[in-house]
Amino acid sequence: MLGREQREEILGKVDGLVRKKFFDPNFNGRDWPALVKQHRPEIVGATNGEEFEQKMVALLKELGTSHTGFFRRESKVASRNSINATFRERETNEGTRWVFQDVQPGGPAANAGIKPGDVLLSIDNRELVPPVQPEFRMGAATGVTVVQRNGTRRLIKVELQVPTAKYRECPYAEPRYVSARKLTGNVGLLKVTMFPGIIGIDFARDVDRAVAEVQDCERLIVDLRGNPGGGIGGLRLMGYLTPDKLPVGYSLTRKRAESGYRKEELAQFRGIPASKWMLPFLVLRFAGRDQSIVVVTEGLGRQVFHGRIVVLVNEHTSGAGEMVAGFAKENSLARIVGARTAGRLLGGEGFKVGEGYIAFLPVGCYLSWGGHRFEGNGVAPDVEVDWSPESAADGADNQMEKAVQVVSGL
Repeated sequence: MLGREQREEILGKVDGLVRKKFFDPNFNGRDWPALVKQHRPEIVGATNGEEFEQKMVALLKELGTSHTGFFRRESKVASRNSINATFRERETNEGTRWVFQDVQPGGPAANAGIKPGDVLLSIDNRELVPPVQPEFRMGAATGVTVVQRNGTRRLIKVELQVPTAKYRECPYAEPRYVSARKLTGNVGLLKVTMFPGIIGIDFARDVDRAVAEVQDCERLIVDLRGNPGGGIGGLRLMGYLTPDKLPVGYSLTRKRAESGYRKEELAQFRGIPASKWMLPFLVLRFAGRDQSIVVVTEGLGRQVFHGRIVVLVNEHTSGAGEMVAGFAKENSLARIVGARTAGRLLGGEGFKVGEGYIAFLPVGCYLSWGGHRFEGNGVAPDVEVDWSPESAADGADNQMEKAVQVVSGL
């Protein structure tokens, strides 16, 4: 149990980090010093660790941006990272409940037999009703009670192990990152669940293998629904959307934003290394430089499906997933189908603040080459179609059906 003095010290460290590291010197239009003063009594006066953590999270949320967090190893993790699933609030026979929406292949929820359209009733025998969000503790088995699509009530054991997580400061379970298959006719499907790793060398190889499975298809659907983002590995995916080397967009640090810049003069990241032994050379290239960097596609050559691509997104598509969708839309490389994306695209970094806690803060802004800022705005679909829980309950996927219809007409 932390004492008052320890809580005060941690709050002071977080305050200092926000003042120094937060990407926007104007704190997104918020009066940060006043917010700290307002929340301080509740934070330092917290009666237990869970309350302290909740109050710190509430303070950081006042900044009104994505990529803020406060946690330690024992903290609960959002469902998109912990069980690789997302939810939609819905009225059911059990009352207002969370319904499983995106259940990513290879993730803990999918491995436990959970499917889109199943209704969540409780976690570890504790009833869960919206607006309380489904969260899970990593590194343990969790009992989840669901009503399956066939109406059967079932207690399911979900294993939440993280054997090789790529980010210590942002824990997550590891689903099958990329999978490919052929749909009806000559339509290929790439399902991309997240972009693991900072550079994403292994992920890039997975993309190469997946594209090879559908490279003879004349049409392609890229499914990014429920994708929470990740590292720069998405560059390989974007490289398969165009034969050319095109600027995608650029990160912008607080220092660079304050000092002024020309995007054409920023350092450029033009390709993912072929192997990990090349990483030291990459580090040397960017070491000591401001981390405002332009991302440029790799020029992977023409594909059969170019000009006939659909990118499928929803309200849970965020981070690097939005970078891919935004790039495709801005350059007219694909039709965007589904729902507006989450609007959560900033560069985040975790900082140790003592007693095992980590403060996660946005330290860089992202702008597309055309000047669009997706943070807080998202990427709007060209063809809007909301996900239907009723369709999922019948074992169908109405958004995918629309994507097939759209791509077949290209």
